[in-house]
Amino acid sequence: MLTIGELASYAGVTIRAVRHYHAKGLLPEPERDHSGYRRYDARAVAELIKIRTLAEAGVPLARVAELLDADADEFAAAVADIDRRLRAEIRERQRHRERIAQLAAGDNLALPPEAVAYLDRMRALGFSDLLIAGERDAWILVAAQMPEHMPLFMALKEAQLDDAATDELLRDLGDAIAWEPDDPRLPGLADRLVGTLETAEEVDQATWDDVPIPDSLVALLDSVFVDLVPMAPRLMALLEERGWTGWTKLERITS
Repeated sequence: MLTIGELASYAGVTIRAVRHYHAKGLLPEPERDHSGYRRYDARAVAELIKIRTLAEAGVPLARVAELLDADADEFAAAVADIDRRLRAEIRERQRHRERIAQLAAGDNLALPPEAVAYLDRMRALGFSDLLIAGERDAWILVAAQMPEHMPLFMALKEAQLDDAATDELLRDLGDAIAWEPDDPRLPGLADRLVGTLETAEEVDQATWDDVPIPDSLVALLDSVFVDLVPMAPRLMALLEERGWTGWTKLERITS
């Protein structure tokens, strides 16, 4: 007769596992001897080895008892069913690994090369992390809806970085992301933004208006800005006071 420790050793499991199988009703608990210790026979060793083998094969403990009591045909059918389930789990885990590999690619996950290059340039130029993160998330939404227009959009964004005044304004907008709605600097920022918009109206070159962005996408992008940036509603109100409406698609208010 064997102690619980000897049983566990013969079967290649831990004492804790033996007690767990007792609690689950998979391995019957033997009678205790006169000293109060459980004593196990060879049949308990064989049963425990079967349980361990099934568990290591990926059989849920909830089905182990069923298989231990099954006849040959029932056992074969159950094993085939478990095999199909395990194969499906392996395929799903492989898909998870592929997704994780994609996530490791960073910006390349959901953005075309020209957008990745633009974000990399922003980092190299020292723009704030908050501004870059906001740009990235916004362009992911745009790229999903309008992938064919991303080269033009990124060319326009690159041109903004090439313009000293616009570059400076973008940096200030990046800093303003953390401002509170009552920050006294907001009216001045709104004035500068309006000045940039009015200057852009006078320049004869490719503009955002060349590719209309769907109203639903504009509304989504605006909502992201309003929800995530504390001063966004106040800045948009200041712009409206100055004759401009919107954010993603800023337009002059016509009377």
